[in-house]
Amino acid sequence: MRSEVLIVGAGPTGLVLALWLTRLGVGVRIIDKTSAPGTTSRALAVQARTLEFYRQLDLADAVVERGHKVPAVNLWVKGERAAQVEFDTVGVGLTPYPFLHVFPQGQHERLLIERLEAAGVFVQRDTELLRFCDEGDHVTGYLRGPDGSEQPWQASYIAGCDGARSLVRETIGADFPGGTYKQVFYVADVEAEGPSIDGQLHIDLDEADFLAVFPLAGAHCARFIGTVRDERAEHAETLKFEDVSDRAIQHLQLTVRAVHWFSTYHVHHRVTEHFRHGRAFLLGDAAHIHSPAGGQGMNTGIGDAINLAWKLAAVLAGRAPERLLDSYEAERIGFARRLVATTDRVFTFATMDGHLADIVRTRLAPILIPALTHFEAAREFLFRTVSQITLDYREGPLSAGSAGKLHGGDRLPWVRMGETDNFAVFTSVNWQAHIYGNASAELVEYCAGRGLALHVFDWQAPCGAAGLTRDALYLLRPDTYIALVDASASPQGLDGYLAAHGIKLSPS
Repeated sequence: MRSEVLIVGAGPTGLVLALWLTRLGVGVRIIDKTSAPGTTSRALAVQARTLEFYRQLDLADAVVERGHKVPAVNLWVKGERAAQVEFDTVGVGLTPYPFLHVFPQGQHERLLIERLEAAGVFVQRDTELLRFCDEGDHVTGYLRGPDGSEQPWQASYIAGCDGARSLVRETIGADFPGGTYKQVFYVADVEAEGPSIDGQLHIDLDEADFLAVFPLAGAHCARFIGTVRDERAEHAETLKFEDVSDRAIQHLQLTVRAVHWFSTYHVHHRVTEHFRHGRAFLLGDAAHIHSPAGGQGMNTGIGDAINLAWKLAAVLAGRAPERLLDSYEAERIGFARRLVATTDRVFTFATMDGHLADIVRTRLAPILIPALTHFEAAREFLFRTVSQITLDYREGPLSAGSAGKLHGGDRLPWVRMGETDNFAVFTSVNWQAHIYGNASAELVEYCAGRGLALHVFDWQAPCGAAGLTRDALYLLRPDTYIALVDASASPQGLDGYLAAHGIKLSPS
């Protein structure tokens, strides 16, 4: 029994990998040792870059419709709303999704499963990977099914989306360096009333426990994510909601009517040494874990899946050499390390102890943060960073050329053009070329002869404002990152890039 890719773990990362590979014509088997999708989860935020990817598969509208747009974040100190940063305009002009979006992981997984099943692929539940062997030209995994029997399964590749305690990572012998935060986190889904139950995000920066209140779809529904920093943290396993809620909730003037879910947990900050070993790959929490600051974890795992999916599909179809798969680790591991370092700094600032820390957090931050957001450059930097649209692969092995502000490896800038935009053509999930201005007859003929979709857009003022160069050639990868920028837009430059990387194009 065999599939082209065996996916271990059916969280968002594994489901997105399965969905993308299926769309690209790759046969997958996806297994999970749980008997059903989770109904409770910590991940909430779906960032703008993830929504851009989801638009490629006609998923974005469903996520936006089922979730909740967060218009602003509020900072509270000593029981008063000290500052507000509006999100609903901060990303305008940068992306089709200029907002912070809340869509709980449980609902997110169910949507992905619906789409995967509509494509004819079903998660194999109560099925556990016991061990696997890399045989050189394939992988053999040994699975325990619902009836308890052991079954061998062959695949060309195995993808470990199996979480922080990954058996795939353990098997390939990759270390998982990092540490564990001393604070205990808690998460609770509640029905509540008060001034901070208004559809916005609220953060308490007081000397007491850190608390963030995230709005959920539905009247009076919210998700609390907080920390416990005193002696209570020594007995996390016995804590109840009543043990952790009092001080911070009083500061936010909340009245909790019902608690639907409560859990405590520790948070780690780790990045594995390797994302690939032979025919085995690590994605999501199996490869990197970090604090929930900024809502980056789930989105980063989804980014791993999309980066790997098109490369696996190309290699399996014979349209690219095996070495293309080396670029997965090269492109994703650097980002994971930077992300862990960044979220660690943010989390440390929000939870650090001491008199000086309290002064910085409760007196200076509420003044400085809103002041900075009055500057367009600061607002744009904040949104670009949190939304992950600033992520680039400039130093990656697949990136070449530059023109103006843009380099190979950058995300293609989003440009609105009348009633549509330049991202509308990404539904093909294939390589494509863009020209903003005029394309030579020679280039048009070259692309037509090789099945490469060439999209020529009228040059408009927003193109230059976004950083695009008139008449330059942008070769786009299937994940919408720029592979090649060529100011001369010559067929020779395009042909040289494809030949150097062994890329064989498929019809769009």
